Amino acid sequence: MIKSAQEIERMAQSGALLAQVFDHLDTLDLRGRSTMDINDLVERMIVDDLQARPASKGQYDFPFVLNSSIDDVVCHGVPSADDVLREGQIVNLDITLEKNGFITDSSTTYLVGEVPYPAQRLVQATYQAMWKGIAAVRPGAHTGDIGHAIARFAREQGYTVVKEYCGHGIGREMHEDPQILHYGHRGTGVELQEGMVFTIEPMLNQGKAAIRHQPDAWPVHTRDGKLSAQFEHTVAVTSSGVRVLTLRKGEGAPK
Repeated sequence: MIKSAQEIERMAQSGALLAQVFDHLDTLDLRGRSTMDINDLVERMIVDDLQARPASKGQYDFPFVLNSSIDDVVCHGVPSADDVLREGQIVNLDITLEKNGFITDSSTTYLVGEVPYPAQRLVQATYQAMWKGIAAVRPGAHTGDIGHAIARFAREQGYTVVKEYCGHGIGREMHEDPQILHYGHRGTGVELQEGMVFTIEPMLNQGKAAIRHQPDAWPVHTRDGKLSAQFEHTVAVTSSGVRVLTLRKGEGAPK
């Protein structure tokens, strides 16, 4: 689905507001906070401070404004007053925001206090994997190029890629075409065109790629109980490459 230059500018406005939410979360000490506390804080910021809509609330009957996925939870973690974050954990916060009719989507995996090195390494590698995928975006490339770049890097680092969930086109609707797999072969899949907007959101596992969950239920866990991490940005294909619409202060591709 191709967006006009005006539509992409509106999406960039939405993305800039969402980046502000994460900029604020970056300043917080998450130790001792429940995931429901974080959910409520984010809702107040989006609605009251930014005059926007938390697009996840009500989507597929989901009653909260974010997903909070702790440790071995791959995705779709549900905020709860009982889930109080502890020193040494990792938690992915996945948030969507709609402004002026356009939705953007982003997520970050946070380290809670002092975290063991293996968890730190997984989180850093997942962040780098996302940027490897972003770097593959340009007109004339293919969705398979994005997936290949992510999966190759993950494999080199000793991690596996979750295959059941993928990135997606986004705009007036949360989920549009094309789908963005986080594995694949160069030169395969949909050819990228200027004006496409989609998310890149790899989930990397410390152990095997297999997942487990109850049918039609949240959340999703790693089958072997090992850690999983995720990062996500909303990006637009430009005439010469890629524009990250949810880019945060001081952020860029890691060296």
